[in-house]
Amino acid sequence: MDKIIIKGLKIFAFHGVNPEEKDDGQEFEVDVTMYIDISQPCKNDDLCCTVNYAKATKTIIRAMTEKKFDLIERASEYIAETLIKEFNMIDSVTVLLKKPNAPIRAAFEYVAVEITRKRSDYIE
Repeated sequence: MDKIIIKGLKIFAFHGVNPEEKDDGQEFEVDVTMYIDISQPCKNDDLCCTVNYAKATKTIIRAMTEKKFDLIERASEYIAETLIKEFNMIDSVTVLLKKPNAPIRAAFEYVAVEITRKRSDYIE
C-alpha cells in the first residue's frame, strides 16, 4: 500500500488531565501516515485522485484544536477518525502523537501514543 506522510507537525493544543494543561496548553507533535492507493495520480498527475496534504494538515490541526481531551490516546483516535471520514481515499491511517512537555519529573524526549485505524473502524 502506498503512503502519504506528514511528519513533525507542531500544534499548540489543550490536552491533558491536569487543569493547567487544559488552561495553558502546550505544544504537541504529530506524525501521520495515510495509506492510500496512489497509482492513479502517479499516472495522471491529478490532485483530485489523491489526498491533498495541505488539506489533510488543516484537518489534523482542526482535530487537535477544536476539542480538549484528557488523554493523548483519545486525541490520536480523533485525528484518525476525522481524517478517514473527511478523505474517502484513505484506507487506513497511523497517527503518532507526541507530547514532549508532559508533566513528568524526569528527563525524557517525549511521551507518545501511536495508533493505526482502518476505514472499516469508522465507516461500514
